[in-house]
Amino acid sequence: MGCEYRTNFFSQLMDFLPAYAFQNCVSRYRGDHKVENFSCRDQFLSMAFAQLTYRESLRDIETCLPSIGSKLYHMGFRSKVARSALADANEARDWRIYADFAQVLIAIARPLYASDSIDVDLDQSLYALDSTTIDLCLSLFPWAKFRKHKATVKMHTPLDLHGNIPTFLAQHEWEFFLSLFYFQFSNFNSLPNSLRIAWLQRTSAIVCS
Repeated sequence: MGCEYRTNFFSQLMDFLPAYAFQNCVSRYRGDHKVENFSCRDQFLSMAFAQLTYRESLRDIETCLPSIGSKLYHMGFRSKVARSALADANEARDWRIYADFAQVLIAIARPLYASDSIDVDLDQSLYALDSTTIDLCLSLFPWAKFRKHKATVKMHTPLDLHGNIPTFLAQHEWEFFLSLFYFQFSNFNSLPNSLRIAWLQRTSAIVCS
């Protein structure tokens, strides 16, 4: 009697992601050029696992993933996950690989929620502008200095309220105010027939367009 094989939850979740589209993004920027171990897919799986399981550092990822043992292969990994390899990949590989792939996933996700009710009777699409602060290591990101011993950047994104899905992400230095991003976004022509709402904290006002 043979053993029944069951895929784990992580691999089932990753199966929803279009592997061909991801590989196109990798090839576009030659992400796996001369790479013998720890491919871009291994890097992506490592960071996806870290995000889903709330890992807080590269050391945390390195400690957790090897403890899974032989199940790593069934999760899609084809190389050993080492902190040095992951750190090198995060530093050296083109960020546009993952930015482009994010747009692929957004294009897949948005139609799935397009007909969801948002409890507002509007003919236009409705977007909310969101801002969040990301803390960084000052020694690694000296250009993002916020305080004497701290580095910070701001991330702004328009959220499609049908599903609360980001349409794109923009990273700015910490001095960049949401109000400036709002006016940039208001001139963004690829979202026609839409209503945008931004909460401008410094002016205590809601602005719509």
